[in-house]
Amino acid sequence: MRATLVFLALFVLIAVRSYAAEPLTLDEAVATALKNHPQIVEAKENLLGAEAKTGQSLANYYPQISFAADWSKGRSFLTAQESIKQTEVTTAGLYLRQTIYDFGRTSGAVETARGNREAADTALTVTRQDLTLRVRVAFYLVLAIEKQVVAVRENVKAREEVFRQAQEFFNQGIRAKVDIAKAEANFFAAKTNLIRAESNREIARIELANAMGIASLGERNPVATSFVLLPLPERNSSQQNALCNRAELQQFAALKSAATGSLKSAKSTYLPVLSGVASVGYADRDFPPSGDVWGVGLVLTMPLFSGFSSVEQVCEATAALNSIEARQDNLKLQIIKEVESAWFGGNDASARMVSTQKEVDAANESKSLAEGRYQEGIGSIIEVTDAQSQTLDAQTANIQAMFDYYTALARLDRAMGKQ
Repeated sequence: MRATLVFLALFVLIAVRSYAAEPLTLDEAVATALKNHPQIVEAKENLLGAEAKTGQSLANYYPQISFAADWSKGRSFLTAQESIKQTEVTTAGLYLRQTIYDFGRTSGAVETARGNREAADTALTVTRQDLTLRVRVAFYLVLAIEKQVVAVRENVKAREEVFRQAQEFFNQGIRAKVDIAKAEANFFAAKTNLIRAESNREIARIELANAMGIASLGERNPVATSFVLLPLPERNSSQQNALCNRAELQQFAALKSAATGSLKSAKSTYLPVLSGVASVGYADRDFPPSGDVWGVGLVLTMPLFSGFSSVEQVCEATAALNSIEARQDNLKLQIIKEVESAWFGGNDASARMVSTQKEVDAANESKSLAEGRYQEGIGSIIEVTDAQSQTLDAQTANIQAMFDYYTALARLDRAMGKQ
């Protein structure tokens, strides 16, 4: 019987381990976001819409074919007979219209549509890069807060031990009751910090899940493959790479092309449109009609006065083009600022990682000495409390420096337009 129970226990343990949630890596989190997030779906649909607009703008290069049928009956004045007669007419025909030359109207519209299509394509790239940055920052935040929870939990354990020691000393008459009160207050303050840290961890997990485009992480926990101090790229080359690779600059180039096409179309409204028309069909008094009719011709449409709308259209298109150029120049300044800010942030954080790690090592040694002195009855409660607080502060600073460094790397990659 005992052997059977042991076997069942081992079976359950193996089954639980087999179905345990796999850890979540950064690459998987990013891939999930780029696949599932609604912002990606929206950007893709906007691209499909822009492609459809391009197809619509090309339609004027092709002939327009339509079919029309008409039947009418009534009393009309016939000029040739100079009298009112009852009339009945039935017509049915196929009509063809082809624009021969419109002096840039269609070509300008096509250029505008193609520019907007390229802008939508780069907008999809921008959305992917922004979402990747958001996932990376959220992922690093979860890891950092998890480390903070571990540090606070260790602090709770250490202060609980001091609290028990203080009670034992008081019972033995070695310490005053004030030590118990001080140790108890420190212990519950640490537990409060642990509650806050665990709550912040859950909030960070929610943000990561939201960035990934899913409702919840479930039982999966983010895990880092390694936390090594990666070298920062060279500062000047980072700026040059950013100005060459940023999708936003490519997007502005596409928008500029679209605005140029709009200006071309606006200027063409001053000029005529030459079209060819043709029709073939039937016309008769009876239904169905039996008389063959046909016609071909040319149509020249020359705008003479449009209430100054053409002038205003040209002004609007020119202003839009100038605005895009100004926004492009402003974006270049913003890109340089982003690169510089991320680079200096990473440089500062890397230095703090080294110094805070040394601070952690020294604080841990100081805490061990203070706790040892207190256990031996020669140290004070204030000494051990200060040492424990200093250790937690040093650990917090080291964790913050690590988070700042990897976040700066993520922002620098985004500033340089890396995929």
